[in-house]
Amino acid sequence: MRFELNEFHRNVPDTELIEDLQRVSNLLKKSTVTIDDYNQYGKFHATTLTRRFGSWFNCLSKASLKPSRSKIGITDEELFEEIEKVWVKLGKQPKYSEMRDISKYSVGTYEKRFGGWRKALEKFVEYINAEENEYESAPIEVLEPSNCQYTKSNNTIELASTSKHNTSRNINIRLRFKVLAIDNFKCRACGASPAKDPSVELHVDHIIHGRKVEKP
Repeated sequence: MRFELNEFHRNVPDTELIEDLQRVSNLLKKSTVTIDDYNQYGKFHATTLTRRFGSWFNCLSKASLKPSRSKIGITDEELFEEIEKVWVKLGKQPKYSEMRDISKYSVGTYEKRFGGWRKALEKFVEYINAEENEYESAPIEVLEPSNCQYTKSNNTIELASTSKHNTSRNINIRLRFKVLAIDNFKCRACGASPAKDPSVELHVDHIIHGRKVEKP
């Protein structure tokens, strides 16, 4: 068996590097490409491009692509909110590969922040179960189908309450996730869910006093 060293890419034209980055974008059907994406599907290594053009942002700019989803200064809350969105969209706990394909942030960002994808999920669960404010201490009830009218407009499921006790308060991520989890991440009125139809977007906007959300 003959062993050979990998060839250096010092003499690769700039155009070829950028074209390969664009190829990966087209392959993944995304308007941006993360370093993780490129290292998995690219012909070269991301380091080859960043050394040539100075930064990954510059690489994306030269390829006429949008800035990468990885950014400096992302808070833990923003990362948890993204897990919540993906979890609701799938209707189940997201796997590593699913998060990689759907998330606004790269899985690498979660790994670096929390020490691994599994640990990121554990921290998310801790965050969701944490005691926080009035929204979680107040008894709540999600409107039953018999108490609401529902419409599918612009692929968005919205519950229209017939009660006069609606609240316009913003619903935090913890309460939203717990309420949606009660109904297995689908509309209680019509059964629609993002997992079955990606165009469906669930909203938890109509909450009245009456039933308490059980705390773990």
